[in-house]
Amino acid sequence: MRGPHNILRLVRTGATMERTGAMGLIMEAMDAPPLVRGTLRFLAWPFQWLGYRGDPGAPPAVRALSALGPAYIKFGQILSTRPDLVGDDLATELRVLQDKLPPFDVETAKDSIESELSAPVDAMFDDFSAPVAAASIAQVHKARLRDTGDDVAVKVLRPGIERAFRKDIDAFYFAAKMVEFLSPASRRLRPTDVIAHFEGVVMGELDLRLEAASASEFAANTEGDEGFGLPDVKWHLSSRRVMTMGWVDGTPLGDNAALDAAGHDRAALGERVLQLFLSHALRDGYFHADMHQGNLKVAPNGDIVAYDFGIMGHIDEYTRQVYAEILYGFIKRDYRRVAEVHFEAGYVPADRDVDEFARALRAVGEPIFGMDASRISMGSLLSYLFEVTERFGMETRTELILLQRTMVVVEGVARSLNPQINIWQVAKPVVEDYIRASIGPKAVAKHLGRTAQVIARFGPRLPQMVEAALVRQSAEPAPTPPRRKRRDIVLAGGVGAGAGAAIALLVSWLV
Repeated sequence: MRGPHNILRLVRTGATMERTGAMGLIMEAMDAPPLVRGTLRFLAWPFQWLGYRGDPGAPPAVRALSALGPAYIKFGQILSTRPDLVGDDLATELRVLQDKLPPFDVETAKDSIESELSAPVDAMFDDFSAPVAAASIAQVHKARLRDTGDDVAVKVLRPGIERAFRKDIDAFYFAAKMVEFLSPASRRLRPTDVIAHFEGVVMGELDLRLEAASASEFAANTEGDEGFGLPDVKWHLSSRRVMTMGWVDGTPLGDNAALDAAGHDRAALGERVLQLFLSHALRDGYFHADMHQGNLKVAPNGDIVAYDFGIMGHIDEYTRQVYAEILYGFIKRDYRRVAEVHFEAGYVPADRDVDEFARALRAVGEPIFGMDASRISMGSLLSYLFEVTERFGMETRTELILLQRTMVVVEGVARSLNPQINIWQVAKPVVEDYIRASIGPKAVAKHLGRTAQVIARFGPRLPQMVEAALVRQSAEPAPTPPRRKRRDIVLAGGVGAGAGAAIALLVSWLV
């Protein structure tokens, strides 16, 4: 599938953007350099007749992205949370992509439900409504359970959505390969790996059984979080293409006028949504990775309620510690420590200069502190940060893509509620709590205990494993390992020796 035929798809993308008037609008909103803006429009203009017409009644950017398909709508959803990048007008315009896209008809939805759940809709639900929300992948109907009378939300996948996403992802793979071929310098950004990560996330989102499982796990993790709630999953009325959850009444988090009218404190909501995300990411390593305004409501009691769990992020404990130390270093303005963490984690090649990297990070971080948040240009900040990563040869970390993307979205949500929010001050208590819990003496004892358990489990097999390794070594002489492998062997030996000493110390302390 990933052949030259995708050239037409990519040409059609540019042509659609130009035909609908979205190209110039988005480039201007993002303050693209005149050369980039002019080059893109020059290349797209001759082919605009190939572009999709879209809905003439929709604003240009919404018209273009909606016509291009679900993957492009996802891109628009991200931009809708970043008025600091694209301006208030365009961000507001794009917000309809979150849950106000054209729906498919009710009868098609009912046919899908009956096929998936093997029962007539009227036998399961009363008052099955027209679509109340429609996004890029699915739409939601409000219904009442016939057996209990409870109100529920019934989510149904769009017909043919799997094929539509595969077509877009296929074109993205082709574009990534072309970028890597034409620009060797771009390979450090690992564009193909990024698309592969995106594909994995999207394919998971297209199975609503996985989304139901994600919602259940997320609910268990966050059960004690104050000011936060989730709807409950109705497992007996859920399947691959249909998911049923409890109905949530509340005010959309993106409707500032309605929030004000309901008496909610938008500044407090902005702080809470940011702190909740950081708590979930650092404490649990499992977070809602699609936290735009269309997936968040404020309940009458003031709780933030999340839904749509198709995209969830997971990061391991080591990565969480690295991420927390980097955030904590920025908060403390300890750029030397931030630089050291990058080197220790292998994010920056070891042959680069730590002090120089620390100075570059200072140039990124210092403009943030002591400045009114409304005066910070996130576009300029991200542009400079990109220059820093390129200069120091940092590669894209695919395991952090979802975390970084969600951080950008959540920050945009918080700023839409309170443009004056200081993200560093809001993040500080959450990060400090995590640092104390994960790097202090109790955490060290916990990690050593886990290591002891693993070694104890393999204890009976260790003599045989060592003997087998020695036999293999004597049977065939090992060549001199390359420099990197020698380093890894020395590191492995050091880690093993250190773990052994630490376990001995722990055992003696326990005894």
